[in-house]
Amino acid sequence: MLLSIKTSNKMADKGNWALAITVCIAGFLVVRADIITDAPVGQLFVYELHREVFQSEFEPFHKVFHGHVYNDPMVFKCNKERFPDLPQWLRFTQRDLYENGFLYGTPLPQDKGRNIIEIFVINKRSYDTFRERLVINVGPAVKRMPYQAEFFIERREIEKVLPAAVQKEIQLDIQHLWGTERLDFVNITSALDRGGRVPLPLPGYFEGVYVKLGSDRPFSKCMLRLDTPEHQRECEAGGKLTGDCSTCTNPINCITWCKSVLFDLSKPVPPAPLPTVGSGVLAWGGEFSPPESPPERDFFPDYIVTVIVPFALALILCLILAYIMCCRREGVYVHFTDSLSSCTITTPSRITPTSCGEWLAVTGSPWIRLGSAYSRSSWRSRRWRSAERHYRE
Repeated sequence: MLLSIKTSNKMADKGNWALAITVCIAGFLVVRADIITDAPVGQLFVYELHREVFQSEFEPFHKVFHGHVYNDPMVFKCNKERFPDLPQWLRFTQRDLYENGFLYGTPLPQDKGRNIIEIFVINKRSYDTFRERLVINVGPAVKRMPYQAEFFIERREIEKVLPAAVQKEIQLDIQHLWGTERLDFVNITSALDRGGRVPLPLPGYFEGVYVKLGSDRPFSKCMLRLDTPEHQRECEAGGKLTGDCSTCTNPINCITWCKSVLFDLSKPVPPAPLPTVGSGVLAWGGEFSPPESPPERDFFPDYIVTVIVPFALALILCLILAYIMCCRREGVYVHFTDSLSSCTITTPSRITPTSCGEWLAVTGSPWIRLGSAYSRSSWRSRRWRSAERHYRE
């Protein structure tokens, strides 16, 4: 008996330990680690939020057991941890609920450090919410790029340029123009952020994108034509840059050269002129002459227009309303007593009783009602008909 009890206790202890270990393993599997990435200063940083990854996070069992994966509309909302918005150098864009989102930007030297970005994903079909953390470590500049050029691509949009495949296409075209493969993206900006107009929601209309690349190699000869007076005159006349600089493998990636700019950072920037040191004593400016007081103005006409006239109109309207309500009422009761010797009553049939007593003898009531509308309707009553018959006899 005692042996069986001890055996059952040992089995219960083993079961408890197995349950605890199972719960711990499940907890470790459920918890996701933070996504850690690096962003060097002076270079473009792009992080794409894939909808397919988060779709499997919302309903993982449908894919495992049923083999079905939904294509739900999703909304991405990003902000810095414990802050309502993103860092100043980082931006987010998502064109449609069925497209991926992008975090992009170029960190500056003052942005060095650790940036923790909270990403909230909302499933618009089931309204489930998923949260993820992205850790961006902004480090020092890795490459030195003293030669930089900014190109304007008119037939592109910011969401269509941020994918890595499209960036590679644009980079290959500019490598052919620049004459070197040592190119890196510095920044990508939408034309809307530069004050451009919002395009019409029609095919063939685009917002335009500014693409900035840098290299340690100097500019090619065709690119140096951007700074020549001849090129500026061609742009003012509405012409385009011809020659090798106008070639592009994809027509959508063709560059608008009149809006392109070269930046030569290899030359030392001259320091700003130092301020001129004075004696520290202000020069004599003469006696202070206060301004004269403004001329007097009569506000009585303004008072009449703004106060008296509206008050007079309101009073007239009140008098008209009082007259209509009190003096034009129908069905006013008038009482006649036997003490009166005679009275005159106008009826619709033009019958004029000579005394109130005769009227009381006919109608049987000391009350009558005056008014055209009520008199016509009450004339058809029994008492009015009997009174009319009596006076005609």
